[in-house]
Amino acid sequence: MASSETETRPSEARLRLLTTASKIFYAEGIHSVGVDRIIAEAKVTRATFYRHFPGKEQLVLAYLQVADHAIRDQVNEAVAAGLPATETVRAVAAGIAQSIQSPGFRGCAFLNAVAEYPDPDHPVHEAVLAHRQWFLDTINALMARIQEAEAEAAAQHFVMLRDGAMAAGCLFDPALICETFLRGVDGLVQTQAARQPS
Repeated sequence: MASSETETRPSEARLRLLTTASKIFYAEGIHSVGVDRIIAEAKVTRATFYRHFPGKEQLVLAYLQVADHAIRDQVNEAVAAGLPATETVRAVAAGIAQSIQSPGFRGCAFLNAVAEYPDPDHPVHEAVLAHRQWFLDTINALMARIQEAEAEAAAQHFVMLRDGAMAAGCLFDPALICETFLRGVDGLVQTQAARQPS
């Protein structure tokens, strides 16, 4: 195996640590879970943990990076389908609804993380804001493809609908929440499509 392949592919131990941490952080919160538990459940040594992650903060950032990539992949898949912009926005919303109805859903990983890291200068807080800015910019671009006029306001409205659905989806009947969310997105798309060019 070439050394470049070894360098680009994460080790099995790193993947196990990240998979274990992601599962526990998402299900139970970040601050409530210590490194010792992650090491034990991932079945690695303390030295192995510190070889891959200098500390818990780097592990949390890697967890958020994995969540970020998963959401980007889901959105990029909807965009790559080549549908009209109205249908692409609906496809993104359908992916969100599917996530909300998945087993073990516990809200938005990013909103959950930022609640635990309120300091705006903390790297975890900054990672959350970077992800949310990317998502807003992506929805803004899709809304602008529907109609340039007030695309930014429509994108902000979409993100607020999404945030509400993510929060309510783990508290109430997820099917009902998703039905309400998708109906709201549909109305938003119709309103955006009907706007007159500015």
